[in-house]
Amino acid sequence: MPASGVYRGVPAAERQAARRRRLLDAALDLLGTEGAQATTVRAVCRRAQLTPRFFYESFEDLDALLVAVFDEVVQAATARMLEALGVAGADQDARARAAIGAFVDALTEDPRVARVVCLEALGSEPLMRRRLAVVRSMTQLVAEHARAEFRPPPDAEPLVDLTATVLVGGLAEVLISWLDGGLRQDRDQLVDDFAALFVATGAAAADVAVRRARAKRLPSP
Repeated sequence: MPASGVYRGVPAAERQAARRRRLLDAALDLLGTEGAQATTVRAVCRRAQLTPRFFYESFEDLDALLVAVFDEVVQAATARMLEALGVAGADQDARARAAIGAFVDALTEDPRVARVVCLEALGSEPLMRRRLAVVRSMTQLVAEHARAEFRPPPDAEPLVDLTATVLVGGLAEVLISWLDGGLRQDRDQLVDDFAALFVATGAAAADVAVRRARAKRLPSP
């Protein structure tokens, strides 16, 4: 091979990136169809048509690959949600429907993605840890949105964080139950119902914060 690392006109870094992509695609397919038990290094390499040497070129171990798959699908879903939010206008209800609808679609349009995020992530320790980190990150996003939308007083920060945690955790559990057949709504009804609850919960929390702030300003009898 030339000293430059170029082989048949393709630089070494580009070839490595292409192999990594094949491993990620193979892992998503296995994890999303056959589950974590079937997603081994050997099985991933076989599906990607690569040797284990190339696996360890890109990933330290199987856990690192599984987490990379999870991160990729969640990042794509988050990007779709933020993009939908950015073009949804100023109406609170429309913004909630657009953001939640985009997030739900990104996680459920491909059954493999739905299985990875909502089912397999509950049975794998590295994925469970990553899922918890993602929930915390999404909670921060929702809390930031609430601060911009409702402008709560500074002493309401704990309430903002609590409300964001309830909403993000609630959406995660709703998706699990819906995919498992525990909820009878179709996609549009699910999005409409949760978006309405999302806005109503945010407004209720803002009202609690305002009433508490007023009570603190009132003179003691």
